[in-house]
Amino acid sequence: MRKLHSVLARTLTSGASTSPGLPDMSEVRSKLRDIVGASTNWRDHVQAMQERKALHTLLAKRQEDLPPRRMKDSYLEVILPLGSQPEIREKYLNVHNSVRFGRILEDLDSLGVLICYTHTKQEMQQRSPLSIVTALVDKINLCQKIIHPDCDIKFTGNVSWVGKTSMEVRMHMLQQHGGDYSPVLDATFVMVARDPENKRPAFVNPLIPESPEEEEIFKQGELNKLKRIEFSTASLLKMAPTAEERNIVHDIFLNTLDPRTVSFRSRKLPPNSVWIEDAKLKGLEICHPEERNIFNRIFGGFLMRKAFELAWATACSYGGSRPFIVSVDDIMFQKPVEVGSLLLLSGQVCYTEKNYIQIRVHSEVYNANTKEHHTTNIFHFTFISENEVPQVVPKTYGESMLYLDGKRHFTAVMKEI
Repeated sequence: MRKLHSVLARTLTSGASTSPGLPDMSEVRSKLRDIVGASTNWRDHVQAMQERKALHTLLAKRQEDLPPRRMKDSYLEVILPLGSQPEIREKYLNVHNSVRFGRILEDLDSLGVLICYTHTKQEMQQRSPLSIVTALVDKINLCQKIIHPDCDIKFTGNVSWVGKTSMEVRMHMLQQHGGDYSPVLDATFVMVARDPENKRPAFVNPLIPESPEEEEIFKQGELNKLKRIEFSTASLLKMAPTAEERNIVHDIFLNTLDPRTVSFRSRKLPPNSVWIEDAKLKGLEICHPEERNIFNRIFGGFLMRKAFELAWATACSYGGSRPFIVSVDDIMFQKPVEVGSLLLLSGQVCYTEKNYIQIRVHSEVYNANTKEHHTTNIFHFTFISENEVPQVVPKTYGESMLYLDGKRHFTAVMKEI
C-alpha cells in the first residue's frame, strides 16, 4: 500500500502548481477556524455557535445534489518545520530527545478534518455548513522507531473513500534526512459530517476514482469498512469466544492453579508473570477551554495525546525500559467531551508477547453533579520494549475477555505490519 501511495502522490501533484512554501500546522488550525467561523475568544463561543444555525439552509437534501470530487481535489501537503524553525521544537520534544508522538496525533487529527473540509468545499460558500468530526482512528502504523526533533516533517493526505455522510482519510508522514523525505507512518482516519449544530448527519460530496490505482484505494476503503463491521460484530462484549480462544483461557487457568491444593479458587502466579489486575495506571484530566476544538468541545487530538501518554507510561512501568510505539488502532470516539469535564483515564496492559505490549486505555467523563460516569473513548496501542517483558496473566473471566480482546488487536496489527 505504501508503494501504491507513492504512485498516487505523483498522480495527485502532477500538473499542480507547487508553491515554494507549504502551509504549517498553525495555518491548518487557522484555516479550520475560518471555515466554521469559530471564535478564538472563549467568551464569544456561544454567539459563534448560534450564528452557525443559520447555515442549515446550505445543507444538501440529497448526496446526488452535490458535485462529485476527485482524490486530488482534497490532497494536501503540510510542513512541520522542526529543522528550519528551531523555536517550535520545544513543544514537540520529549526527554529522550525525540519527537513526542502525542503531538503528532494532534496534528494528524487537525489535518484529517481540514482534508475533509477541502473535499466538501463549495466555491460560493464563505463558511461551511458542515460540522466534520473524527469518528474513528482506524489505524496508524509506524515504520520508524525514532522521530528526530531537528529535521523537517511533511504530512500528506487526501480523502480515499466516501460513504453518504462519512469519509475515510489516508495520511502519510515523512521526515527529511539529507535532503530526501523518508516515510515514518501511515494513518487512516474516518470522519463524519454533521449539521451546523453537530446534531444530525449531513451528506458529503461523492468521490470518483480516476485511475486503476485510485480504484484500488477506494476499494480498500470499502474493505476497511466491512472489516470494522465484522470486528464489531464478533466483539467479546456481544459474542462468546471462539473454540481456540476458550482453550487459551482454560490453559491459562490450569497453568495458574496451585498444585498443592485441589481447589478452583487457589491460584498461583507462574514465573516471570504479572497478574493483569496489577498491570494498570490511572490518570485524571480537567478539560480546560484551552483544549477545545473549533466546535467548543474538547479536541479529539488532545484526548488521543493524553491517552497515548498514559499508555506509554503504563508500558514503560510494566516493561521496565523505554517502549516504542508500533501501532495505534481502532480508536472509537463514542461521545464528545464537554469543556469543564473531569476526564478519567485508565491504562491497562491486556496482552504481551515476547517484547510486545498491548495497551488498552479507557476514558470516561465524570459528572460531579449527577455522580454518573460515561465512556467517551476506547484506545488501543501496541508498543515494543527494548527487552522481553513478563507475561500478563488474567485471573477472572472478565480479565480473560480483556486478554483475548488485546490478543485480537495485537494479531491484527502484526498482520498489517
